[in-house]
Amino acid sequence: MSKKKAVSTDNIPPSGGQIQEVSFQDALKERYLSYALSTISSRSLPDVRDGLKPVQRRIIYAMYEGGNTASKPFRKSADALGNVMRKYHPHGDTPIYEALVRMAQDFSSRYPLIEGQGNFGSIDGDGPAAFRYTEARLSPYGEAMLRGIEEDAVLFRPTATSNGEEPVVLPGPVPNLLCNGSAGVAVGMATNIPPHNLKEVIQGALVLLENPEATTKKIMSKIKGPDFPTGGTLIDAKSHIENVYETGRGSLKVRAKWDVEKQKGGAYEIIITEIPFQTQKSRLVARIAELLEEKKLPLLGDIRDESEEHIRLVLVPRARTVQPEHLMASLFQATDLELSFGVNLNVLTKDTVPQVMGIRGLLQAFLNHRREVLVRRAQYRLEKIAERLHILEGLLLIFNHLDEIIHIIRTSDDPKSKLMERFPLSQIQAEAILNTRLRALRKLEEEALDAEQKDLLKTQKELKTLVADAGLQSQKMAEDLEEMVKTFGDKRRTVIEEAESVSLTAEVLNQVKEPVTILVSPKAWVKVVKGHEADKHEGSEEWVFALNAYTNQRLHLIEPQGYVFSLAVGELPGGRSQGEPLGLLLKAGREITPLAMWLPKPKAPEEEPEEQWFVATHKGRGFRVEASNLVTQTRAGKRLVNLDAGDELIVFERVEGSHVATVGENRRMLIFAVEEVPLVNRGKGVILQRFKDGGLSDAKIFSMNEGKLWRGQSISLDEKDLAPWMAHRASQGRFAPPGFPRSNKFNAVIAK
Repeated sequence: MSKKKAVSTDNIPPSGGQIQEVSFQDALKERYLSYALSTISSRSLPDVRDGLKPVQRRIIYAMYEGGNTASKPFRKSADALGNVMRKYHPHGDTPIYEALVRMAQDFSSRYPLIEGQGNFGSIDGDGPAAFRYTEARLSPYGEAMLRGIEEDAVLFRPTATSNGEEPVVLPGPVPNLLCNGSAGVAVGMATNIPPHNLKEVIQGALVLLENPEATTKKIMSKIKGPDFPTGGTLIDAKSHIENVYETGRGSLKVRAKWDVEKQKGGAYEIIITEIPFQTQKSRLVARIAELLEEKKLPLLGDIRDESEEHIRLVLVPRARTVQPEHLMASLFQATDLELSFGVNLNVLTKDTVPQVMGIRGLLQAFLNHRREVLVRRAQYRLEKIAERLHILEGLLLIFNHLDEIIHIIRTSDDPKSKLMERFPLSQIQAEAILNTRLRALRKLEEEALDAEQKDLLKTQKELKTLVADAGLQSQKMAEDLEEMVKTFGDKRRTVIEEAESVSLTAEVLNQVKEPVTILVSPKAWVKVVKGHEADKHEGSEEWVFALNAYTNQRLHLIEPQGYVFSLAVGELPGGRSQGEPLGLLLKAGREITPLAMWLPKPKAPEEEPEEQWFVATHKGRGFRVEASNLVTQTRAGKRLVNLDAGDELIVFERVEGSHVATVGENRRMLIFAVEEVPLVNRGKGVILQRFKDGGLSDAKIFSMNEGKLWRGQSISLDEKDLAPWMAHRASQGRFAPPGFPRSNKFNAVIAK
């Protein structure tokens, strides 16, 4: 039996403490749940009422409390940051400053809550200067978010350090959640709300305010869709946009905005003036330049960034024949000039519960909040009016008993108590009478107090009616919203127009068609030179292959190991260099020595059979394959022939004849019909010729009475002369006729 290990007493609490045994799993679950809830409610998700996260709300309130408002001079950002850290948000300075900066960037916030002075970053992705260098203050829009906060418009709660109070939510006279949007990642959930046009959002809210049963479709007749601060074009169909806002989830496609600028001689350039939201311009330009260098944008010739105050990216087409729509379609497919914005309308409700809402739910929650703010402000004003009327009632008493009151004040040691004994006054009224100056006892002052009392009574009546009448509340809310439209409303920046996708077919890519010659050295290095010069290089010792091609074509090749590969001709290295190894270009991880290279022929009409190729291996197996099965879109290639150990592919040529001639290393030759070779997609193949010793030396496709089987052949290609060697596939064959080359090769030129 093993001995128990001694337990250290270093961590045992002193006398009076208590140790509890808790399951590690339960403890972990409890603490993780606590962390998750804290992240969801106190960091990552915005409140549906004011559209702000806690750190944003605390920054705005701290600046307001410190007098750092729109009408005051700018102050150092460090001032606001320090107040937030000290009083409200006990976290590091970096996340607080990042939140402050984002609220000040006009390319991040549709309606900035903060005005910044200094370097607050750029759309190129440049970071802001340190907070000790920049200056900030509340913007008029940010200050409006606090309107009524001094009138008990919202609830307050103790701060994290319990040295003061902070608002649970801001009064927010505009639907800021939709106007500025929000993004965040919590534990197990996230939110991504796009910004919208303030005027449209308020018009949508008014529709719902007038008719609480209004449908999403009715609301979306006013709110067209997102309105990003960087503009751009939203290309989704109206029905799709409505579905996203109905469910609260989905994605919307945003494209850059572009125009065509005509040049001399029929040339043109494309000018990009707006890019998708949250796209860094410098990274976008670098990516396009990288793809251009890699020859993955065949329709684009060059890109220039001529941006100054406004964005201006210049795209130069490779040729005048390129259609602008096709060029932009290729860029939309390959770059961030088109992005999908994932919409996730996940927010915290009034009860601090995360919930995904549709547009109708978001606006209804805002209107409920505004109604509550309106009633709370009215009740606060009623309390203040009641207090003032109470004092006025006492002050007006002075003028009715002026001499008696003066006598009591002059003769009494405790005039306050005497006044309260003589007249029905409260302590507050008596104190107000005693604090009244002699000059205030004029007749004019009596008239002013009497007028003030009448005005307050009228206002009191109106406020009581407002608190009790939901219809009047809705009317007042509508007036407040319309006032916000007049103050902050502006034109839509993001254009919404449904766009059809452009298909970049081979016909489209043929707009850029430059003649080149592909050259492959004996060491399997490849390069291209301009022009069609295959005849000049073909048959030379320096080049094994020389093919005339066009830059819009794809080059196909097969190697002895049975793999087929495909490369875009436009991606091959230029003629000024030594070229590059095929294995490196194909990312095969090994050397690639091609057995055959070819360019696809034009697609045959539907009534004509598809082009076929013949495959033969050293061990005498083979098959036919259609050209469509040889195409691969990846540089890694694909296996076409399954080879046995020690076997390799030795023949690969187009099927342009009726018969197959094979010859073995034992010089036995066999001729049979092409139809005896099966047509398959890939595989091991069938036996073409049987051998007792050695293997297949060569094979050739030919037609009777056409051409020659080998150079210097002495017999005719008719069935009578070839009869001794004709048999069915998989026969052994007979010795080759006299004069057949000693190399046992038909010397066929490899198909190009």
